[in-house]
Amino acid sequence: MSLAERRSSKKPSYKEILAGGRTKSQGFRPPLVVIDMQNAYCAHGGSYQKFGADISVYKKIIPNVKKIIEACHELSIPVFYTQQVREPSGLDLLTRRYRIIPRRRLDFFGKNPACVIGTWDAAIIDELMPTEDDHIVIKRRDLAFQDTEFELWLESVWADTIIFTGIDTCICVENSFRERFNKGFDVILVADATASSWPKLHKATLEKARGSFGLVLTTDQLIDMLHIGSRGAAAFRLPKEHLP
Repeated sequence: MSLAERRSSKKPSYKEILAGGRTKSQGFRPPLVVIDMQNAYCAHGGSYQKFGADISVYKKIIPNVKKIIEACHELSIPVFYTQQVREPSGLDLLTRRYRIIPRRRLDFFGKNPACVIGTWDAAIIDELMPTEDDHIVIKRRDLAFQDTEFELWLESVWADTIIFTGIDTCICVENSFRERFNKGFDVILVADATASSWPKLHKATLEKARGSFGLVLTTDQLIDMLHIGSRGAAAFRLPKEHLP
């Protein structure tokens, strides 16, 4: 059976869509993605704080991300972490490939080599430490799916919907949910379990997601939806009230 066939279900008619949404709850398989919640960005003493950045906005979402992870474990929903890494040699730095790099990003990576593979800086924060049943996607660019195993892993769990949490909302998170939407996946973005060092851009990304890509929910709304809609480890029902 092909991936397309596995994802197939009764689709809403064109008239139903124009009338304001799907008229029947749809089955969905929603793995959770926790993007780049690493010591470099979220912990005291990490590279981002050494750079002079305010990490409080990232730390603020840790309790909500933890709540979502715990709910997913309870409901046997697969949990994937992305982990941004770089080689000690600097072989994979942006400066090796690009000639046009924004000054802020150039200063950050030039002065403080961040997330060097195998270091404390690159590790997932202690508060959200993955379990042996979770999966870690090693990435070297903003997009979670570029040159990684993630595509294959999502097929292996028959995923058709992805829940996005983590940082930075308007960089790695947005790049990733846009790409998945354009690959045919449904997208759920958790507003208070994502964060950006640019508050205005965080709000703008939420608005773009809500208007053009999928659902934008709070942590409590998401957990409530998952519990109400659960019908076993393999699939869930998307409650009608949560449909766009």
